Amino acid sequence: MPVTLVRNIAQIATALGGQGVRGRDLRRLSVLHGAVVVIREGRFGYLGPENGIPSELRAAIQEDVDAEAGTLLPGFVDSHTHLPFAGSRETEFNRRLQGESYSEIASAGGGILSSVQATRAVTEQDLVSVMRARTLRMAEYGTTTAEAKSGYGLRLEDEIKQLRAIRSAAPTSAVRLVPTCLAAHEFPADSRASASLREEYVRQIIAEILPAVARERLAKFCDVFVEDGVFTRAQGERILRAGQTHGLKSRIHADELSDTGGADLAVSLDAASADHLMYVSEEGIRRLASSDTVANLLPATSFFLMSERYAPARALIDAGAIVSLSTDCNPGSSMTESMQIVLQLACLKMKMTVEEALTAATINGAYSLGISEQVGSIEQGKRADFFILDAPNYLHLVYHFGVNLISSVYRDGERVWNRSGSLELLRRNSAEPEPIA
Repeated sequence: MPVTLVRNIAQIATALGGQGVRGRDLRRLSVLHGAVVVIREGRFGYLGPENGIPSELRAAIQEDVDAEAGTLLPGFVDSHTHLPFAGSRETEFNRRLQGESYSEIASAGGGILSSVQATRAVTEQDLVSVMRARTLRMAEYGTTTAEAKSGYGLRLEDEIKQLRAIRSAAPTSAVRLVPTCLAAHEFPADSRASASLREEYVRQIIAEILPAVARERLAKFCDVFVEDGVFTRAQGERILRAGQTHGLKSRIHADELSDTGGADLAVSLDAASADHLMYVSEEGIRRLASSDTVANLLPATSFFLMSERYAPARALIDAGAIVSLSTDCNPGSSMTESMQIVLQLACLKMKMTVEEALTAATINGAYSLGISEQVGSIEQGKRADFFILDAPNYLHLVYHFGVNLISSVYRDGERVWNRSGSLELLRRNSAEPEPIA
């Protein structure tokens, strides 16, 4: 891999550190003007004035990248997605536009179970192909790392198929993939008729699916949708504790449609994140603020479902919680791969500042995935994940909305997307960078 100089940079803006950022510190960005970046072995080797590059590093430079007076920002870390799915649900979307609710559509056979049917019908290789296309689109909008959940299988063979597809797609994906087992996304159609059948599926997750996932090392996290009509708090706790016995850190779909105490459960289990939180209680906010569990907010979901209810970002930040932002990319409630629109919605609908949104979408997302020591900020020694914004400063990310100002995207120091749409990562000849544990 060549040593690369990136010069002619108007501004570098980034959060700093390897831990989650909370409270007013979310507004504290390191902003450099007139600096250059040198990338060595896929990592940031130097940041600062060009005349300060160490002589031995300068002598090793083989490639010169002109940022054309653009702004360098750390690659987005999208810490909540449902990428390995088949099919689409545009007809359901149109029905919502005509007045039907998400729950009405789901009760009529649509919703998650519709995607389950489509995903079960395709092969692992089909899922690999669609994931490669989706991750390229994610990279186009600045994402360099993404969590990816199963949850459209809802039986052993198809949950495993989704997770294997994530693993198979990862080496040639435009973004780094972090897998999560979400077998507890919904109850299968044939398990919904009674409490005993539901309980049988919970036992199947605990006794069959999670052990199989652990044996193949297919996931880093275990997630549960704790909500009225889906998994109860008690069921969610049993599943997550079972996941922990297999080495899977917990994540929770929490307090999305009602206050079910999901945030409190997440904190009690030392979960990596509590996600959604549109209905989080004041006590849930206090509990999150006093913990290291990340409050992962997904404003594109509220927007896409035409809801006026967004997660209380200001209350969470002001209380001192670690807040992150994600797309929730999925076919039913947030069909977007763009972290840019997520930042715009966070600022315009949840009253976050641009600085808070940028920190939440980078270092805090990385923290929730347990990789913030290596990605999520532009710092010497960290992986060289960044994008060049065709703008004089970072404020244009939100100010100039509805367009993509990114000119190129780099992951591990290699360009994975530019305006021509080329994906150079797919055919790279250099050795793969060491994996993130």
